[in-house]
Amino acid sequence: MSEINSDVSNTEVLAGQEEAGWELLGIDTYVKIAVIAALFWYLFSEEIDRIVYRWVTDPSWSHGFLIPFFSLYFLNQHKSELVRLKAKPSYMGLFLMLCCIVFYPLTITYFRIGYARSLTVIAMLGSTVLFLGGWQLVRRAWLAVLYLVFAVPLPIGVYKQITIPMRQLAAKVATALLNLVPRLDAIASGVVIDVTYKGVRMEPALDVAEACSGMRLLMAFLALGVAMAYLHYRPMWQRIVLLGATIPIAIFCNIVRVTVTGFIYIFLDPRYAQGIWHDMLGMAMLPLAFGVYGLLAWLMANLFEEECGPVTERMIIRRGAKESGN
Repeated sequence: MSEINSDVSNTEVLAGQEEAGWELLGIDTYVKIAVIAALFWYLFSEEIDRIVYRWVTDPSWSHGFLIPFFSLYFLNQHKSELVRLKAKPSYMGLFLMLCCIVFYPLTITYFRIGYARSLTVIAMLGSTVLFLGGWQLVRRAWLAVLYLVFAVPLPIGVYKQITIPMRQLAAKVATALLNLVPRLDAIASGVVIDVTYKGVRMEPALDVAEACSGMRLLMAFLALGVAMAYLHYRPMWQRIVLLGATIPIAIFCNIVRVTVTGFIYIFLDPRYAQGIWHDMLGMAMLPLAFGVYGLLAWLMANLFEEECGPVTERMIIRRGAKESGN
């Protein structure tokens, strides 16, 4: 009888944990969060405005608007633990906060590195979490904080250095595929593809522009790929494979985009290879990327059996069934 009562109490505890909501924090906790948010905004409002402005004006970083919502969702996944967590402030966090406060103005006046300024804001947020809640809170909120890095635009110089080799790779592969067509001769010169079809040279040449580099797809897909790998329970090695696969999948989809654009330019009409049609083709690559990503995830889930997983509830059900049989 005592075992049955123990099982029932365990089940009630689990149910209570599942039903726990943010309302358990209390009004005083929300007041503290509001005060901290106001101070954070006061210190870093200029930098936050600069980042948001880049989201608005640069299509390559428009996905930045979604990143904070994903971070909040990651926190919500641990709400049952967070609302019951007993905060144990860490003075290591206070030390790191002071370091961020000192380093931030140096990035403006001395180092003059915009990207470092943005990363300092995220480091300050992580240090604040450590100071107020200790390592127990960091263990549950680290991903939500680090995920904000995907919302920080890369320096323009670094961005261009990455896009050039990606554009050249797309041009070379697309040229090789175009040359498979009879009576079509394509030659890649850097990021430009010269096309001759049926003895007639097509003007102007195909230019793999910066928008076709695949960086926009790569950054957005990498951010969403991390979220998908985290949100679905799977062994750690599968998560690592999925994270590593985001980069080659994004590059593959961009090569498909450039190749399809070349065929449209040659066999349909050059106007359909630019403007809004070009942008629509780029948007179509995101579903393709998720299709390949989903196929990879499905293959790993079905080809390999998972030997570990949450079994607490199963154990309780079995024990209860044994007691009822007796």
